[in-house]
Amino acid sequence: MYLSRLIPDTTAHAFRRDYADIHQMHRTIMSGFPELPEGSATREQHGVLWRLDHGNVGYTLYVQSRTQPNWDGFDQYLKRPADVRELSTTFDTLKSGRVLSFRLIANPTRRRKPEPGEKRRADTRYSLKDPEEQISWLVNRGTQNGFTIPTGADARPDLAPSPCPRLTGYQGNGRHNKVTVDPVRFDGHLVITDPSAFVEALCAGIGPAKSYGCGLVTLAPPHRSW
Repeated sequence: MYLSRLIPDTTAHAFRRDYADIHQMHRTIMSGFPELPEGSATREQHGVLWRLDHGNVGYTLYVQSRTQPNWDGFDQYLKRPADVRELSTTFDTLKSGRVLSFRLIANPTRRRKPEPGEKRRADTRYSLKDPEEQISWLVNRGTQNGFTIPTGADARPDLAPSPCPRLTGYQGNGRHNKVTVDPVRFDGHLVITDPSAFVEALCAGIGPAKSYGCGLVTLAPPHRSW
């Protein structure tokens, strides 16, 4: 696995276009990877996850992938050359019981129950807006993915959700298939309980909307400031 750290040039027309259309940003990121036959699940096969972090000055774009990326065509998009590092040595250090700080931008949702007499639709989901529901959502994902969220001095999960701006875009050539994502940023600590499941979750991402900037977990030593 590879992790790329890109610093976009916020004055570049291409970045401003992508920032306004989440689907276009997805397409731009995927252009850094080899094309696959039509009909292939390209993002999944290359294992691509990405996240755009807003810092004090500008943005940082993180891209994780199974395939080594090629950012040579991004000279006009970036302030400086991309930083790409291999993650195998990092994954080797992920042992059971280890405590880490983490950041995740996710799209916590829940499937809506149909009203009496209403036919269920496969895509009927709604975004979780309540912070307590968001915390419960991630705690539950942890039990499925090899980690737990420890409790702090107040006996509450050591986890802080914060809303991010809504992301929108349009699939296809027209402006009919609108994409809308309500992401939430989670900062906190986790404890690894099952290294194999945890690494699998890191590679696959957590939650829906993985094509649109959600699901990528980044790790750091405990209490490290972001």
